[in-house]
Amino acid sequence: MELQKKKELIELCSRAALVAGKAILEIYNSDFAVEHKDDKSPLTEADKQSHLAIVAMLKETGIPILSEEGRDIPFEERKDWDYLWMIDPLDGTKEFVKRNGEFTVNIALIHNQKAIMGIIYVPVKDDLYLGVQKVGSFKVEAFSALEEISTEKLLNDETKLPKAVDRKYTIVGSRSHMSPETEQFIGAKRVEQGEVEMISVGSSLKLCMVAEGLADDYPRFAPTMEWDTAAGQAIVEAMGGKVIDWETKIAMKYNRKDLLNKWFLVTKS
Repeated sequence: MELQKKKELIELCSRAALVAGKAILEIYNSDFAVEHKDDKSPLTEADKQSHLAIVAMLKETGIPILSEEGRDIPFEERKDWDYLWMIDPLDGTKEFVKRNGEFTVNIALIHNQKAIMGIIYVPVKDDLYLGVQKVGSFKVEAFSALEEISTEKLLNDETKLPKAVDRKYTIVGSRSHMSPETEQFIGAKRVEQGEVEMISVGSSLKLCMVAEGLADDYPRFAPTMEWDTAAGQAIVEAMGGKVIDWETKIAMKYNRKDLLNKWFLVTKS
């Protein structure tokens, strides 16, 4: 894909993520109570409105879209897609309900099973993370305040990742899912590295922390779906990091027959 086309898609995805984030915030900032996820819950409505906003903007590209809503699309149809969008309109549903702000909008472009572009928008913090294969990874703060959304504003030395951070060896994990295997991994790293700091956050922010240089590892030894990780993997890999299938020890692939991810490890280098 030529650079000019990449730039056009970056700008389109960034605008889509912003519109979706605003739709989510309208519901998030209202006086709601959620006891469970059902068809009428505010959580479900936020997910739906975000999804509709993203699809409305991405459909003009003519590239097929895969998300949780399209999980029943037969593999026989999907397997012939050279390019596809992989989206998660609201990643971090538990964080949404807890009102801790740690939820995201995720949009990824997949080419031949590789995540080559990723956008992660954090509506509450108004931070935009993006990564593009052979271009790099970037973080834009106060994203909604930009007078114009252009690659010149998004991709520059001031926004480039990772950032230099003076810190201890750091492992980031899920706030909502901590398996015994993850605790064993952390224990082994403490033996190997000495003092290790453990940070817990929700949603795809864990991959963003590795890409930003705030964490060294993110082990995920619990279930996730492809749309949970695709955008984050693109951002981590464009920064120079890796997202490794724990079983095969190679980079995770996308648009597989089984959309359920295996265990994986995100690492800074």
